[in-house]
Amino acid sequence: MSQPTPPEEQRPAEAPAPEETNEENTKEKKRKPGAFAADVYGWFQALAFALAFLLIFFTFFGRIIGVDGHSMDPTLNDQDMLYLSSFRYEPQQGDIVVLHKNFEGINKPIVKRVIAVGGQTVEIDYDSNTVYVDGEPIHQDFILEPMVQPSNPAMQQTYWEVPEGSVFVMGDNRNNSLDSRDDELGPVDNRYILGKAIYTLLPAEHAGAIEHPTL
Repeated sequence: MSQPTPPEEQRPAEAPAPEETNEENTKEKKRKPGAFAADVYGWFQALAFALAFLLIFFTFFGRIIGVDGHSMDPTLNDQDMLYLSSFRYEPQQGDIVVLHKNFEGINKPIVKRVIAVGGQTVEIDYDSNTVYVDGEPIHQDFILEPMVQPSNPAMQQTYWEVPEGSVFVMGDNRNNSLDSRDDELGPVDNRYILGKAIYTLLPAEHAGAIEHPTL
């Protein structure tokens, strides 16, 4: 009796020979001509946009500026970095502002506190360490020390009428501050104000919102 022919052994279908994977990967990694230049152009556009945004923002809304000197001790310290707000800003009594008007050889921005605004009067009594605005004494809890009469001949005046559209400013360190008491500066036109200091950015130990008390 004849033996049945065994079925052919089932063999798995052979996978097609793999293509040269290294060559394939190399081709995938090859960039299209001009792709690098396109990337550079894209980064340049993004950078230009960011710079334009910062320029517009700091021109119309605010800016960052440093304190130079000790005229605002103890409220602000030398080398503090401040953020200023300038968008639609109207000065108010008690505000700390940065202004830029050349006087007494000073040709850079200065930081001072607004003591009075346009239409008000200012009178200083050094003997009693008192500043009067419209005849009323103001609160001065923030000053470094009691005032003494300046020896500077340009700072002997004790009474001012502040013109409309101007402010009368003083430093919180009254005995080490050139401010509106100086004849060369006097009340300052609002257009010289760069902005209101609202936040101390640096150094970290001084960082925080800046208080603007009612006088």
